Amino acid sequence: MQRYKVTFMYDGTDFAGFQRQPNKRTVESVLTKVVNKMAKNPDPAIVIYGSGRTDAGVHALAQVAHFDFPFVIPADNMRKGLNSMLPMDMEVLKVELVSADFHARYDVSGKRYLYRMDMGEFRNPFKRHYTGQWKFPVDLDKINVALKDLVGEHDYTSFVASGAQTRTFVRTIYEATCHIDHANNELVFEFYGNGFMYNQVRIMVGVLVEIGSGTRPVHDILRLYQIKDRKQARRTVPAAGLYLKHVYYQGEDPQHPTKLPQHQR
Repeated sequence: MQRYKVTFMYDGTDFAGFQRQPNKRTVESVLTKVVNKMAKNPDPAIVIYGSGRTDAGVHALAQVAHFDFPFVIPADNMRKGLNSMLPMDMEVLKVELVSADFHARYDVSGKRYLYRMDMGEFRNPFKRHYTGQWKFPVDLDKINVALKDLVGEHDYTSFVASGAQTRTFVRTIYEATCHIDHANNELVFEFYGNGFMYNQVRIMVGVLVEIGSGTRPVHDILRLYQIKDRKQARRTVPAAGLYLKHVYYQGEDPQHPTKLPQHQR
């Protein structure tokens, strides 16, 4: 058996998320079907292990998964073979042969997410699957001040949706930025941390745009840490604007080389 690490992108619009679900089209189920077809449907079937889940409508610029294949195919041939069978809303970017102890989920040391928020007054029909929307004026300086409060190790209980399957809500955010893409009239947020929980990025962005619009105090994030109340964070911005941009593994980022502790996975 040869273990393969696969980096791939997908348009999440027509997927019910990453994780396999009965009678639903998911990223995991589509990739599993194609990999098993390439291996001529072995018994037992090949299992796909992803770096983590993305929700329905969320996109990925560089998701990572691994699987064990019953015979050796050169990495680039595997990439070409998978792409020849995958649907148009998925594409494999890179395939690597890795050691048998590599794990796409458990070896993750960090993830980087992008969120695009259209600032048009009305919903752009050509952006509706790829951005959120915030039609109110925002003060970018206020947002950038608030972003500093997100950086560091914190208990993000107020920023996690109910149903999150985790033992602790403590995570570390290494970088949090926002800029205006004037050409596309969008706010572009980027977050890099050692792990993110269910809806966490979408809830954080919801708080930040409210701060930028003046409906929350600039340092309201500090209050939310203290009260640990999801309802106080209020909104969850649409999934359409969220992109998994990069998954980091040990050795890839010398600044933050340690993988996520087991109790935080």
